Amino acid sequence: MIATIKSATLLGIEGHPVTVEVHIGRGLPAFTVVGLPDAACRESRDRVRAAFASSELEFPKTRVTVNLAPSGVRKIGAGLDLAIAVAILAAQGRIDGRVVEECAFLGELGLDGRVRAIAGVLSLVDALDTPAVAVPLECVNEASLVGRHLVRGVSSLRAAVAAIAGREPWPEPPFVGTAAAARPSVDPAGLIPDLAAVRGQPLGQWAVEVSAAGGHHLLMIGPPGAGKTMLAGCLPGLLPALTRAEALEVTRIHSAGGLALPHGGLVEQPPFRAPHHTASMVSLVGGGTALARPGEISFACHGVLFMDELAEFPPAVLDTLRQPIEEGWIRVSRARHTVTFPADFLLVAAMNPCPCGEGGAFGSCRCSDAVRNRYVRRVSGPLLDRFDLRVVVSRPDASDLLGAEPSEASRIVAARVAAARALAPTRGVCCNADLDADALDRWAVLSSPSRRLIEHRLRAGRLSARGLQRVRRVARTLADLAGDESGVLDERHVAAALELRADTAVLDVAS
Repeated sequence: MIATIKSATLLGIEGHPVTVEVHIGRGLPAFTVVGLPDAACRESRDRVRAAFASSELEFPKTRVTVNLAPSGVRKIGAGLDLAIAVAILAAQGRIDGRVVEECAFLGELGLDGRVRAIAGVLSLVDALDTPAVAVPLECVNEASLVGRHLVRGVSSLRAAVAAIAGREPWPEPPFVGTAAAARPSVDPAGLIPDLAAVRGQPLGQWAVEVSAAGGHHLLMIGPPGAGKTMLAGCLPGLLPALTRAEALEVTRIHSAGGLALPHGGLVEQPPFRAPHHTASMVSLVGGGTALARPGEISFACHGVLFMDELAEFPPAVLDTLRQPIEEGWIRVSRARHTVTFPADFLLVAAMNPCPCGEGGAFGSCRCSDAVRNRYVRRVSGPLLDRFDLRVVVSRPDASDLLGAEPSEASRIVAARVAAARALAPTRGVCCNADLDADALDRWAVLSSPSRRLIEHRLRAGRLSARGLQRVRRVARTLADLAGDESGVLDERHVAAALELRADTAVLDVAS
C-alpha cells in the first residue's frame, strides 16, 4: 500500500516542494524515514507514533517506509510531521487518498496530537502548486498572504482526520481577515522615541533626517550620554511604511528566522534591529550548519540595522558588512548548500572616540596613544568609507537640556522625509542611496562651483572615488529636502554633504 502527500521544506528563506511517499508492507514492525532528513526530521518517527496513540488512531504494526522526494534535497525541521501522518493514514485506507491529493500539509505534531506552528510558512506555501494547503491554525493568516491557495487551518491530527473524512468542518482560525484590516500604527506600543525629546543635537537630528530621506548609512561619533542611541532609535518613526513587495519580503525573512509576526501576518513597518557587540559572525550574516538561518543584516532588510559601540565589534565581523552594504544581498556558502539572503538595510552606527569616551575635544582622555590607535583600527578604512554620513555628536549644553524649546516632532520630519522619498521612484530607484553612476550623471550634475569643491577634496586625498559617488547622492537628498528638483546640484548642497561626511572622523576625534 502506497500513498503520497505534498508538502515543502525550508532552505534559507526559500521553500522547496517535497513529496512524502509512504509504503506499508509486510515485515517486522519498523518505521524508516529516508530522503536526506536532518535530525529533527528523522525524529518525526517518534512524534508521529505518539500522535497516533494520543488521537486514538491505530499505527501500522508492519514495516513503514517514508521517502521524502526529491532525495537530493536536504529536509530540515519538523514541518513534514503532519504530511507524514496523513500519508500513513491514506496508505492504511483510513482516509480517501483522492480527497487529499489536491491538498498539501504543513505542520509539526506534538506528542498529544496537536499541530504546532512552524517557521517559514509563507515561503513553504509559496513553493506549493496544489489548490489547497493545510497549515497550523496560528499560521493561517501568514499562509493566506500568498493568495493562490485555499488555506485550511488544522488544530490537531484528530481534527484533520475528521475534516478530511467530512465528519466535521475544518477548524476556524482564531483570526480571519486581510493584513490591511489588522494594520498597526507606526508605533503601537509607543516604544519609538520622538525627535521632539532630543535636546541640543541639531547636527545629529539633521543627519538622522537626511539618512532617512535618502537611505544613507550614518555613523555618529561622540562621548557616552550625548544622545547617539536615542537619535538612532528615532529613525523608524521617520521612515515610510513598506511597499507591498517589501512587506512580503520582510515577512518571508522574519518567518523563516522564527521571529514573531504581527497579528495580521504581514510586517508593514520597517524593522529595527540592534545586535549586541558580542554577536558572532554567523548571527550577523546568517548561515549555520544544517539550518541556514537568516542573520541580523537580513532581519533588518528594508529597515534599520543599528550597531551601537561599533568599535567593540570584532573587526572580522565588521568587515563582513562591506559586500552586503554595496550589493543589498549576501550569499552564504557551506559544504552542503549555498543560500542567498536579502540584506538591503540602512546601517546606522554609533561609537565613542576612544575606550574611555572622553577623547579629543570631549574632555580629558585617560587613554594612551597606543590604546587610542588600537581602538580606532578596529573599524577599517574601507568600512568607514561606506558611511555616507559621518558626524560628530558632542554633549549638549546644560542650557539646552534644561531650558531649550522642544525640537521638531517626528511626524513633522517624517512628512519631509516622505516628500523627498516620493521623488526617488521617478528616478527609477527606491531611495537616492541606490542611484548608480548613470543616474547620478542625470540627476546629480555638479555645477562649476560644486565641481571645484569636490576637486579640492579629491586632489588632497580626502575623498575617494566611492566617497565622491556617496557625496553626490547625499547632495541630491539635501536638494530634495530643500524642494530643489533640478538635476544640477547647487554649491551649498554639495558643501553640506561634505560637512556631513567628516574627513576620517574617527581619527580626528580620537587624536
